[in-house]
Amino acid sequence: EAMTEPLPEASNSNFGKESVQAALKIMSSRKTALAIGPGISTTEDTAHFFYEILRGSTLPTVVDADGITLISENLDILKGIKSPTILTPHPGEMSRLIGKTTEHIQKDRVGVARDFSSMYNVFTVLKGARTVVSTPDGRVFINPTGNPGMASGGMGDVLTGIIGGFLAQGYSPEDACILGVFSHGLAGDLAADKRGQAGIIAGDVADSLPHALKTILHERRENFFHRIR
Repeated sequence: EAMTEPLPEASNSNFGKESVQAALKIMSSRKTALAIGPGISTTEDTAHFFYEILRGSTLPTVVDADGITLISENLDILKGIKSPTILTPHPGEMSRLIGKTTEHIQKDRVGVARDFSSMYNVFTVLKGARTVVSTPDGRVFINPTGNPGMASGGMGDVLTGIIGGFLAQGYSPEDACILGVFSHGLAGDLAADKRGQAGIIAGDVADSLPHALKTILHERRENFFHRIR
């Protein structure tokens, strides 16, 4: 079950400057991974909190949603990060990160993800049909699982949690990305088989995750992705 830790808040109910040291102290106490971004907002106080957490953290990190928006406003922050970092943008978020149109991104998803990872020394999970995973050293993997019914709110948040969970278990960032994206898509496929693609929501994917992981372990799939050389 999820455990919660209280943090000081600013007068506007967002993360305040006092939250930074409190959060870093919590993170230094037997924590093994950081997942950050969904739902944090993009206010000035939160931006300060977010940037200081990224600078101060030594944990493997996965960033999504509002966190990606904040990074797009301050790309230099990526140059000062100490820990392995994963970004999980959808095409619209990637558009803000690189200053190109979504059409440009969709025409060359592999190239865009690979170039961004190489330039900023991060792992990139470019979401969408056939999600692309790229590594800082230029390798790329394409995910075969998932379906159009997963193009709905909250799906990316579930993926962030899954990748963060694998990081917390000690998987390398590369393996956490690959296993996370594959199992997330497979859970979506299992949910669609049960409810139909038009009817699935993010909670259905989360509920189907144990079945997806059991399927992967049972079949002992060793080559989840097709690698682009």
